[in-house]
Amino acid sequence: MVNAFVPKNLNHCLEILNDQNVRIVAGGTDMLIQNRSHTSMLIGFKSDVVYIANLEELNKIYEDDEFIYIGSCVSLEKIIEETKVPKLLRDTILEMASPAIRHTGTLGGNIGNASPAGDSLVSLYVLDCELEIKSYNNTRRVMLIDFIQGVRKINLERNELITKIILPKAEFTNSYFKKVGPRLTDAISKLSFSGAYKVNKKVITDIRIAFGAVSKTIVRSKEIENRIIGLKIKDIAGMVNEIVSWYEPLIKPIDDQRSNKEYRKEVALNLLRDFLRNLEG
Repeated sequence: MVNAFVPKNLNHCLEILNDQNVRIVAGGTDMLIQNRSHTSMLIGFKSDVVYIANLEELNKIYEDDEFIYIGSCVSLEKIIEETKVPKLLRDTILEMASPAIRHTGTLGGNIGNASPAGDSLVSLYVLDCELEIKSYNNTRRVMLIDFIQGVRKINLERNELITKIILPKAEFTNSYFKKVGPRLTDAISKLSFSGAYKVNKKVITDIRIAFGAVSKTIVRSKEIENRIIGLKIKDIAGMVNEIVSWYEPLIKPIDDQRSNKEYRKEVALNLLRDFLRNLEG
């Protein structure tokens, strides 16, 4: 028999996580797929669960002078509607799924699932996302790039919970997200690309580039970005192929049922070319 726990508040939830061996359920959109039955039987969960989507503490979006804080159980649809959330993330979520799933699914769940094809992740890497993680006795902050350690491998203990997604405030001249899949929305990505940059007096003062579904984790290289920062836009126009060659060794996709590695690599590098050729400001 599977037990289901419904905590009254966040502290109660952390007590349950500390005392019980449970799986965390918020929107449950990924968990339902992972545990789906091909018969008419009910979904066969294999372990006890704790339901957290109703927790008020995890359903808030707010800001201070430095950061924007998104509760891990805020629905994807609510994030789209909140103007204080960076446009890049809102544009990304708009292409993630159907409206029905966006009203149920959560950003915390997309992060916790840790799929290289997770659409939100590529833009969250570009936005230098951090996470607040709580247990009954501890609170810590970790960069998303350090939290996701591989395919469905995360830096989270059994008794811990992602409570907040934390985005440093940043101004960009422009930002860009592109998902490549069989449909614009409501389909798993073959690959994805996200980029953002800031220009001052025709010089790149900040640039961030990330690729999804082309390696075991999201691909982003701050070393390459630092080589681009300080260049003039007009100079980058003549360096597009050179910059693409810097990224080429990092793009290591696989063959699977959605696409093949040759297609993924070619399209990923073409998206980078398009991004670099359209820098403006």
